Amino acid sequence: MGAVEEQQAQNAADASSSVHGQDVGVVRPNAAQRRYLNRGVTQPGGKLPLFDEDGQHFHPALIRACIAHGWAEPWFGNPLKPDWLICKLTDKGRRALSEPPLTRP
Repeated sequence: MGAVEEQQAQNAADASSSVHGQDVGVVRPNAAQRRYLNRGVTQPGGKLPLFDEDGQHFHPALIRACIAHGWAEPWFGNPLKPDWLICKLTDKGRRALSEPPLTRP
């Protein structure tokens, strides 16, 4: 991943980027976070994927931001790949996805 793509991924994953200048009390997933979380809606137990639709690994910062907001939670550790974050969608995450995305003014 090049420097530009890395910065874009970091910006998309930033825990505070989902607010987009709105009231701090209203926190909803940004577009990248929604794409990640939506993948768990139809999976057994709400299992969230490690890879996107193109086979690319989801950025760990994006996953950590979702965990920090309570939309995802670690499911179990992988002893063969301890750096992989295997998570599942939470009830709070399902509620966040059911609300319309915030729009920028």
